[in-house]
Amino acid sequence: MSEGTPRRGFWDLLRARPVPPEQTAEPARRGDSGDVPAGLRIGAAYSWRLLLIMAVAAVAIALIIVFKALVIPILIAILLSALVWPVYEPLRRLVRARAIAITITVVGLIAIVAALLTLVIWQITQEAPEVRDEATQMVDDAHAWLLTTGFVTDAQIDEFFAATTDFIRAQADFLLSGAISVGSTLGTIVAGALIAVFVLVCLLADGEPIWKWTLKLFPRTARPAVDAAARNGWHTLINYARTQLMVATIDAIGIGIGAFLLGVPLAWPIAVLVFLGAFVPFVGAIVTGAIASVLALFTGGIWLGLAMLAVVLLVQQIESNVLQPLLMGSAVKVHPIAVVLVVTGGSMIGGIAGALFAVPVAAFVNVAAITISSGSWRTGREPEADLLWSTVPRKIMRVRDPREGKKA
Repeated sequence: MSEGTPRRGFWDLLRARPVPPEQTAEPARRGDSGDVPAGLRIGAAYSWRLLLIMAVAAVAIALIIVFKALVIPILIAILLSALVWPVYEPLRRLVRARAIAITITVVGLIAIVAALLTLVIWQITQEAPEVRDEATQMVDDAHAWLLTTGFVTDAQIDEFFAATTDFIRAQADFLLSGAISVGSTLGTIVAGALIAVFVLVCLLADGEPIWKWTLKLFPRTARPAVDAAARNGWHTLINYARTQLMVATIDAIGIGIGAFLLGVPLAWPIAVLVFLGAFVPFVGAIVTGAIASVLALFTGGIWLGLAMLAVVLLVQQIESNVLQPLLMGSAVKVHPIAVVLVVTGGSMIGGIAGALFAVPVAAFVNVAAITISSGSWRTGREPEADLLWSTVPRKIMRVRDPREGKKA
């Protein structure tokens, strides 16, 4: 209230006449028409914004598909950096030399992968002929037994096996095309692996300076929110990778030991396959478990197949009811519906690579969106709402807002 305005008392306010509603009504905005309902105007406003977002997302996906030979190795490097970060960070503090810590981490990772591949290749070369003979004998016995029942003819059995073979071949071609989506030649795959290793080393060595340079590409007023959102997403990605590694290891050990004790051939390759498949949540465990059960069925008969299926189901139940609640916690717990939808969409876009990166990307985007929309990057409090995931990391980054006069 200005100094020249007379001060009105309480009784003056009571005796004042009310202003007519038509004088206090907000004037209509320019371009609004009284003939268009308010709900339709709001729906139209949301519609063109959603169409714009979908168009931007479509362009981004198209660019990723075009440059997949470069994008996929970078995503692999980011996922690997989040995977080895719990080992690299304490090691760097222990040796106090970044180069030594990076060398030990990267060389150790390559050595583990090489050892697993060597073990798998050795056992396949040793047991592949026996597995092929047992599977062939199993198919012949099943063929003869079906003929003795009298319900089907030899031609119908041959037609069924031919259709089954075509189906398996088609699915194998689909999986193979997804597996080599990084490139169509061995040289491209090797180049992608070298790019992934190089980016991994750069992220471990200069991750913070690279991010600070990237942050400068955003407007100055948006940098605090973007910084907090990205760091929260990174912490979620680390939690996700660490938890998936532990779950995959326990699944592989449980199913691998079960296959070994039951006498199922190729127990080590089964364990490695389960380990790799567990990084595709929900879907990967089902597929790898089914492969292990089918292999036991064709090599040892129906009882061995049922026993292997029982082992797979037992390990799956322990994972779902014990490991996931204990290890995932509230930071990266995801609803199965969201997992199925995200993994399915990712596999439709990018095959096996899309299914592998779908859940980590969704987790990162979800936490980043919550951090920005809830304003938790200012207050440091945990957001109350979420999108795909149950909660976000309890530690919410709080950064300085340049518009504030003091440190946030």
